[in-house]
Amino acid sequence: MASKKTHEDTNETSSISKKPRKGFSVGPANLPDGTHLRKVQKIKKDLIHKAKLKRSYAKLKERELDPKTTTYAEGPPEEPASLELHPARQAMLDAPEEPPQDAMGSNSGISGDQARPRFRKPKPIPFRKEAREAQKRNEEAQARQEAYEEASRQRQQKLKEREKFRKAMAKARTGGRNGQRKLGRESQVLLEKVKRVLSE
Repeated sequence: MASKKTHEDTNETSSISKKPRKGFSVGPANLPDGTHLRKVQKIKKDLIHKAKLKRSYAKLKERELDPKTTTYAEGPPEEPASLELHPARQAMLDAPEEPPQDAMGSNSGISGDQARPRFRKPKPIPFRKEAREAQKRNEEAQARQEAYEEASRQRQQKLKEREKFRKAMAKARTGGRNGQRKLGRESQVLLEKVKRVLSE
C-alpha cells in the first residue's frame, strides 16, 4: 500500500502553492470616474454585505444545532434575591427619627421667623471691570451717534431754510409786469432773515 500523507506534508505543499488573495472585482477595471464606476462600487459593497450576513447567519445556525455550546439562559439557576434588608439599612430604619439638619447646623424644624437668615456672598462675576468698560464705551458711542444724527438733522433743516430763502428772494427780484422789483415780497423775506439772525 501507498504510504499516507501526513498533515505536515500537506501544509508545506499547500503553503508553497497558495498565492495571496487579491479580493474580487466587479465590472471592468478601467472605468472612468462617474456614474458607471459608482454603480459598480455599490454593487460590490452590496455583495460584500450579503456575504457577511450569510456567514453570520451560518454561525448562528451552527451554534443552535451544536449541543456542546450552551446559551446564557441554560446556565445554572441563580438564587432569587432575598427580601431581607442590609444590616446597615435596617439599623438606620430602627434608629429614632431626628429632624434633619441643614448645612448651617440649625434644625429645619424651626420656623422661618426664628431661624437666622442666611446671607450668601454674591457670586463673583468674571470680567466685571471689562464689562463695565465695554458698557461705558457703548454708551459713549451711542451718545456720539445721537449727537451726529442731531447735527445732521439741523444741517438739513438749515439747508432747507436757506434754499427756501433763496427761492423766495429769486422770486421777489424778478420783475413784475413793467420790470420793477416786488418790494413787498422782498421785504417779507428780509424781515424773516433779520428775525432769524436776532434769535440766534
